[in-house]
This record gives sequence, C-alpha cells and structure tokens, in this order.
Amino acid sequence: MTEQRVVIVTGGGTGIGAACVRLLRKAGDQVVVSGRRPEPLRRIAEETGAVAHPSDVGDPDAAVSLVDAALTAYGRLDGIVLNAGIGRSGAVGDLSLEDWDDVMRTNVTGPFLLLRAAIPHLLRTRGAVVAVASVAALRNGAGNAAYATSKAAMLHLTRSLAVDYGRQGLRANVVCPSWVRSEMADGRMARFAEEAGLGDGGAEAAYDEATRPLPLGRPGDPHEVAEAVSWLLSPAASYVNGAVLTIDGGATALDVGTLAFDYRIEPRSAGQQ
Repeated sequence: MTEQRVVIVTGGGTGIGAACVRLLRKAGDQVVVSGRRPEPLRRIAEETGAVAHPSDVGDPDAAVSLVDAALTAYGRLDGIVLNAGIGRSGAVGDLSLEDWDDVMRTNVTGPFLLLRAAIPHLLRTRGAVVAVASVAALRNGAGNAAYATSKAAMLHLTRSLAVDYGRQGLRANVVCPSWVRSEMADGRMARFAEEAGLGDGGAEAAYDEATRPLPLGRPGDPHEVAEAVSWLLSPAASYVNGAVLTIDGGATALDVGTLAFDYRIEPRSAGQQ
C-alpha cells in the first residue's frame, strides 16, 4: 500500500480538472481521473500517469465504482476534487424541466453521491475535499438560473461536510473561479461573440470584452485555479475548513455600480434592457 496521497478528480479530462491532475501528479500524488468522455481521460492519463475511470457520478452505482477504483488501485483515498459540471442557459420561466434536472443531477446530486460513497475512506485518512464552484454561486448573471443555483447548492453541500465532519479530521473547502479559459468557457465565449456581433475576433474578442472590466482585466488560466486547489488539499492548509476562495481576478471585489465611471454601459438589444 502506498503512502502517497490518493486523489479523485472529477471532470478531469480538460480545463481546470486536467490542470489539477497535472499539478497533483507533478507533486507526486496518485490520481484517479473521472469524467463522462473516455477520450479526454485517456489523453490526460497517458500524459500524466493518472488512472482513468470514465463514469457519470450522477449514477449512484457509478459513484461507488469510482471510489472502489481508487481503493483497488492504491488502497486508500485522501482527497476529492469536485470539478465535473455543466451549464444550461435560461431564466426561470424559460428553462425546461429537462435542462434543470440535467444541471442539478450533474452539479449537485453527482457530488453528493460521490461524497456519500467516499466519506468513510476520507475519514480514515483525515482527508480533504475541494469543490470547484463558480463566482455564480455568489453573484448572478442574466439567464443563469440553473447553473447559479446549482453552484450555490454545491457551495453549501461542501460547507456541510466542513461542519459535520471537521471534528473527525475531514476538511472541505470551495473555490469560486470567474472566467477561466476552458473548453466549457470557450464554447460560451464563441456564442457570446456571435450574439454580440464581435466579428472575426471570435472567442478571443469575447474573452477580452467579458473580462476587461475586471480589476485584473483578463481571464484566468486553469493552472491558476489548480494551484489553489492543490494548496487546499495539502497539509499547508491544515486549518482551512469551510472556506470559500474566490479566484476571479477581483470580480467579486468590484462594485458594479461604479463600472459606469470607467465604461459606457449600454444594453446590446431592447430585449436585454
């Protein structure tokens, strides 16, 4: 049995999840990486030496199987990075029940099922959990009802771990990124570029426009989030429990009521007024 830390990373084939796998493996941790799509998992596993375990943790049996895969491979479980997530656009009155259910199953029920299966093993190792939520858990935007609600629920699900199991040595914390370059964000930016008529600049022009008002004035990189996740999993964060760390270029520090002092704010269409 190895004494190295063993960490499960969900949604680990691309973006923030893949960056977490790379950084944890570089630090010498053993990693079991999960996600719905086998091909991205295969690539990151070949690159890093992680164990790929395709699964949909929204399925109770799949959640148990993922934990069992880590125990079979390494005999222990020390940490979980809850990174799997999806989004569906729409206001409350516009969302279909199917879209609402898909988001909640992936972003809330999936983490719940995985944590329920993992808790006995995490308590044995006095382990740690880090949930990758979003600034949407703290601040909302238009047409974002399902995603924002799910991320707020994930935040408090994770804090419930901190409160209920902290005396038994389990730590649980949340990171809330803003715009970070990833496959999911690239798709949203491409749609924004088309909707806003940003021309040939495409997703790059959209990233620039969306992040220009931020105090740092740029999108984040997945490795910048991974660094925070790795620290929260580590003994260096041994007294950090139930924390919510924004990794957002200063987005949540900004008073949006002052934006007009620096930018001319105009609605893009009558429907957005």
